[in-house]
Amino acid sequence: MFVTGRLAIAVAVGVVPLVLTGLAGYPPYAVLGAWIALCLVLVALDVALAASPRTVTVSRRVPTRTRLGEPVPVSIALHNHGPRDLRALIRDAWQPTAGAPSSRISLDVPTGERRRIALPLVPRRRGELVSEFVVIRSRGPLGLAGRQATHRVRGAIRVLPAFSSRKHLPSRLARLRELDGNTSIQVRGQGTEFDSLREYVRGDDVRSIDWRASARAGSTMLRTWRPERDRHVVIIIDTGRTAAARVGDGTRADASLEAALLLSALAARAGDHVHLLMYDRVVRARVTGVEGNALLPALTDAMAPVHARLVDTDWHGAFAAVRTLTTRPSLIVVLTAQDAAESSRSFLGAFPNASRSTTILVGSVTDDDIATLAQQRGSREEVYLAAAAERALRDAEVVADAIRRAGGEAIAADPEALPPRIADRYLELKAAGRL
Repeated sequence: MFVTGRLAIAVAVGVVPLVLTGLAGYPPYAVLGAWIALCLVLVALDVALAASPRTVTVSRRVPTRTRLGEPVPVSIALHNHGPRDLRALIRDAWQPTAGAPSSRISLDVPTGERRRIALPLVPRRRGELVSEFVVIRSRGPLGLAGRQATHRVRGAIRVLPAFSSRKHLPSRLARLRELDGNTSIQVRGQGTEFDSLREYVRGDDVRSIDWRASARAGSTMLRTWRPERDRHVVIIIDTGRTAAARVGDGTRADASLEAALLLSALAARAGDHVHLLMYDRVVRARVTGVEGNALLPALTDAMAPVHARLVDTDWHGAFAAVRTLTTRPSLIVVLTAQDAAESSRSFLGAFPNASRSTTILVGSVTDDDIATLAQQRGSREEVYLAAAAERALRDAEVVADAIRRAGGEAIAADPEALPPRIADRYLELKAAGRL
């Protein structure tokens, strides 16, 4: 049972007869008690005449997956098996981050009939969204009170990363096709494989002349090379406390996911093997051995429920876990936020030794607001903020320089620019024959 705001209004209206009868000499407490008793009788009558919500069958239509920020077409169907028409107020029990309507939805279901109502969701957070039940309130004809019932009808949606950086994918795929097919690489170096033979033209590298093929063909023939396929790309996403910091409209972890998805899509098209590791103190997600069109769905499924933890990342354990994925990684991409020398000691101490066959990229998300603060000098407060911003920028450069001395490459950019910059560096490595 429940009561509505109309009951409060009805009780308040009782002030009028209370004043009138008081002027006529009637005892006020007796009048007040009679009025409240009348209201209670009307409430009981309203509840008795309301359709029973327990005679209603509830079913859902819920998609299993959606992307962050996209509308989700969720609907609920009510089938009234009772003898009375149902005047219902419906509340679906989604958590606030699901973006469900805040108000209860009104629906009339005649007896013996079925009605469906749309409840659009707009998720605001990755992970699992769950609604365990639907609450139905059946109003009486007077609107003072009614009956209420809870129906255990579970609905679940997995909210995947938005992958807004996929807008950069067509242009990068075009460049990859140019490297891999339309124009073969004319320099011979590490990380390239034989493509085809063609006639020598002035300006070609004479080291690529195939003398045996030239003797058979009767003209000078040249070997052409293309980026080597079947390489291994390992992506490590830091899910420690530094990944929880907000940058722009999201967190550093969200920007890392975007960069990882764009790079993975590009590497999969290039024929490389992609491995993903999300780590802080333990492995939060791992994807390995998945190829082709199944790669991106596997990555987004693994990424969806993982969020940053307020703990320091164990980098020795993270780089040790890389060795369990593949024994011969060609490219290791570490997506983290190493912007302070004091907090980066464990990261730099565990940094693996780079080699001719392995390239290590460290991608960090930066905040454009820091660079803006460093330029302002309008007031005393702005001067202090500018000094702090300049110190932060200098610390980040110190860490980047330490990464370069250790044999890695540091890439720092804002959340929008980081994914395409890492993808461009991957293509540059392909073009140079290093991958």
